[in-house]
Amino acid sequence: MSPRRSYDQYCSAARALDAVGDRWTLLIVRELLAGPRRYTDLHADLPGVSTDVLAGRLRDMERDGLATRRRLPPPGAAYVYELTSRGRELLPVLQALGRWGEGELGERRPTDAVRAHWFALPLLRALDGEGLLEVHLDEGDFHLYVGAEDGPVHGEGPAPREPDARLVLDAATCAAVARGELGVRDAVRAGRIAVSGEGTLAKALREA
Repeated sequence: MSPRRSYDQYCSAARALDAVGDRWTLLIVRELLAGPRRYTDLHADLPGVSTDVLAGRLRDMERDGLATRRRLPPPGAAYVYELTSRGRELLPVLQALGRWGEGELGERRPTDAVRAHWFALPLLRALDGEGLLEVHLDEGDFHLYVGAEDGPVHGEGPAPREPDARLVLDAATCAAVARGELGVRDAVRAGRIAVSGEGTLAKALREA
């Protein structure tokens, strides 16, 4: 394992960047906010990262106490990576970075990769309350744990149980929300987001 690089500055921001300032590290955190992920799944959802760099970043994250690696019990018997409590504390950091970067997003470029669940954090920033939310997009489905204080905050595919609300929206609407140009409640009022479900979250969105 390579030695940890440091800015050697007695500053909390510099110390934080010692741990998470390397390229890809925060995007790995973004993926692990969905809960335990296999190496192959991480590699598939981080287009552009080499296998060597991904393996190295994961080792660094283990060393720095941000992630752990464990073996699933049979019949899975695969190794998965997951965030520690220290790693999960990076959620507000990613949210603040995402909000700062809204103005940089612009229109999607032909070379831009996209995964449906990459819209999870922008939607979480735009929602209040608590509950399980299922989201249907052109690119695929994912679910959100709105207001979750521990464990996964989002996941790929349909919700694992009956959600408190379901949202159906197109890619253009979701991109507008991600860019900070459109609020979720405004989109519901404008008919650009369809809301179903009987949970508190669904009722709050319909009453917006």
